[in-house]
Parts: sequence; C-alpha cells; structure tokens
Amino acid sequence: MVYIFLADGFEELEALSPVDVLRRAGIPVTTVGVGSRTVTGSHNISVICDTTIDEAGSLADMEMVVLPGGMPGTTNLENNPVVQRALDQAAEKGAWICAICAAPSVLGHKGLLKGKRAVCFPGFEDALEGAALSGDSVCTDGKIITAKGAGAALEFALALVRGLKGDAAAQKIKETMQCSR
Repeated sequence: MVYIFLADGFEELEALSPVDVLRRAGIPVTTVGVGSRTVTGSHNISVICDTTIDEAGSLADMEMVVLPGGMPGTTNLENNPVVQRALDQAAEKGAWICAICAAPSVLGHKGLLKGKRAVCFPGFEDALEGAALSGDSVCTDGKIITAKGAGAALEFALALVRGLKGDAAAQKIKETMQCSR
C-alpha cells in the first residue's frame, strides 16, 4: 500500500498526480488526511481523503510513503507525530520514502537523507541535512525519491511507479498518458 499524507496547505499537483498515476498503474493508494478527512490545498482546492491520520491504523502494509510539498502543508506534515512515526516505520522496514518540493526538508530534518542524493524546491537546500544535492528534477537514491516541485509532479509520479513496478510499467503509463518527455 502507498500512503500519501495530505495536510492543509498541500500543493495539489504534487499530491494528486501521484495518486492518479499510481492508481493507473494498478498500485493501491490511500490518501490520509492530517487533521480531517477533507483537506484544503495551497490553491484552495479541497480533497476528501480516503481516511484520516487517526483512522489509518498501523500502516503495517506500507510499501511507500509520499509527502507532497506546499506551504504550510509541509510544515503541517512535519509537525504531526503520526507522520513522523510513519516515516520512522518506513525507514525501519525499508519501504520507499518519497517527497516533493518543500517536503524533502522533512526527510532532511529526520536525517533520512544523509549520504543520499536529493533535490527540493529552491531555497530549502539547507534543510536536506547530509544530502548531496542533485541537479535533476526528480532524484532516486536507493529507496528515497525526491523532486523539485509542481512542474516535476508527473515525472515524480512516474518515478514512484518505476520504484514499485519497474521501468516497463512506468513506460506503459507514460505512453498511455501521451507524455512526450
């Protein structure tokens, strides 16, 4: 199961592109509302999540955790103890840990990027503690995937599919969506 955490102030493209692309690839995704089931993004688009952080349970079936960026969404994710525990659990079990835009800062503050290549939205580089900064829009290092921002959301989503199902599955989705790059 892929868990995508949404907190008020999230960046809509960075959250919903992964949900859409992963589901197209047949990968189970659960959107988890931090605070409530209805969460409002940074551009005032409200999303009804599949569950709330209080109802999500143990997340024992977690294969991947995804943190979209946006402000104050990133701050709201970082300040939530359940999100922090989910990241710890993902790291302990060797699950994929993915973040885009400002959200890689959450990973950096936890020390999850030490010795890894990573990327983030410009201005958050100092928060990627211990990481080697990548010039790519999307960066995969081991089981960590990071991306720059909303403009890289589709490429980020395809990288998530590639991580879970391989190159052929990501390429198939890319072709069916008519992605030219």
